Amino acid sequence: MENFHFIHLIADYCIGDPSFGEVIQKLHNLDPNAQIVPTSVPSFSTIATGFWTLQYALVNPFPGMMIYTNTAPRKDNKGSRIENEGEHLAYALLTNGVKVVGVNAGHSFTFIKSHIRELYSVKVANRGSQFRSRDFYHEAVIGIMNNEIKFIGDKLDSERLYDIPKRRIAWIDGYGNMKTTVRKSEMRSFSSGQPILITIGSMKRTAWYSNGTFSVMEGELAFAPGSSGGKDPFMELFLRGLSAWKEMGKPAIEEEFAIEPMEIG
Repeated sequence: MENFHFIHLIADYCIGDPSFGEVIQKLHNLDPNAQIVPTSVPSFSTIATGFWTLQYALVNPFPGMMIYTNTAPRKDNKGSRIENEGEHLAYALLTNGVKVVGVNAGHSFTFIKSHIRELYSVKVANRGSQFRSRDFYHEAVIGIMNNEIKFIGDKLDSERLYDIPKRRIAWIDGYGNMKTTVRKSEMRSFSSGQPILITIGSMKRTAWYSNGTFSVMEGELAFAPGSSGGKDPFMELFLRGLSAWKEMGKPAIEEEFAIEPMEIG
């Protein structure tokens, strides 16, 4: 459809927070026909932001789709802030044509790093409001969506972006399955059905490495390729019939974990 615009809005506003309504309202003021779908991630979690940026960008993308992210923990400078200045807005054009505009903080652009064709700063105010995503950024988002070059700033080096962090919890779904930053390809030294020891904080549990989440008995813990990540999916910790998150002591997103092989027999 000509001039069809679809925006995935990923932000660390709480689910149901009116902040989503205010930002969507401002975007609609500039593009009344844009369809905008919000995704809420935990406060300050750039890992969750980056994880869903990759998922939306690579799985079933289509022309006219953009991803707009706003997770700004303001950790680039530990000192006092002048007029609420924070990490700056950046624009990435991916190899598949998807446009991503977001605050370049932490791991927000990490997961798409290898898919970036061009990366730029965005010409927009980054201080002067505590609510930059509502007051300043909407014009740049819609402008870049409509190919307005006046918002494109200096070219940035994507190689300077962080790599995907090792062995972190990236997301916890409504069933208590824990999506991780471990790729299936990283598990090549393990055999399907092999027991492994998973440690998260003080919790240690035996899980079974599996090529499919339902190849374990109900009540057993599996570490298996999940539904996210495309051709090389991210691994999930899955407790069939129950909640792996509760079983492992309700860890937070971004928490580190360890994997150790165990002998069979």
